[in-house]
Amino acid sequence: MCVGCRVRAARADLLRVVAVEGALLPDPGKRLPGRGAWLHHDPGCLEQAIRRRAFSRALRLGAMPDTSGLLRFYEAASNE
Repeated sequence: MCVGCRVRAARADLLRVVAVEGALLPDPGKRLPGRGAWLHHDPGCLEQAIRRRAFSRALRLGAMPDTSGLLRFYEAASNE
């Protein structure tokens, strides 16, 4: 389920996101250790997840993690 729009989708259609040392990192290979949150490849879903603070709940973090790395990943993907 996408943490942004809360719509169920197949794993192949979602990007796994993990928190490493307080920063969100994309996990396109779905192999990084730890709890993951799932997100559509749509920047709108990312914006919704950030606005709703969904990452801190889904990843069971005390504070909102740094999203700058994830934002750069989405920007790079949209430029391709």
